Amino acid sequence: MTADDSFGRLDDDDYPAYTMGRAAEMLGTTQGFLRALGEARLITPLRSPGGHRRYSRYQLRIAARARELVDHGTPIESACRIIILEEQLEEAQRINAEHHCAAEANTTASI
Repeated sequence: MTADDSFGRLDDDDYPAYTMGRAAEMLGTTQGFLRALGEARLITPLRSPGGHRRYSRYQLRIAARARELVDHGTPIESACRIIILEEQLEEAQRINAEHHCAAEANTTASI
């Protein structure tokens, strides 16, 4: 990948642009917290060729939500489960809305 290719990926939410140290700094947490999220399989950072963890903006948003829950007293394992369930609910609602729109389109077309 060239430097020009890398600049084009800066807007990509899934591009692993942040080192563990930078990610922890941005979130106001420790590197150990990020490791714990990885161990709980909430987020799986990509690895650089040298083996260093790299995080995407999407993963940082998930980690920030986990930190919010933990800061309010939720155990980390429970926080991870809550986030997974929130994402599953969001996906189910999106699919339901798509089906609802398709059903409305079919009803309107048959009138």
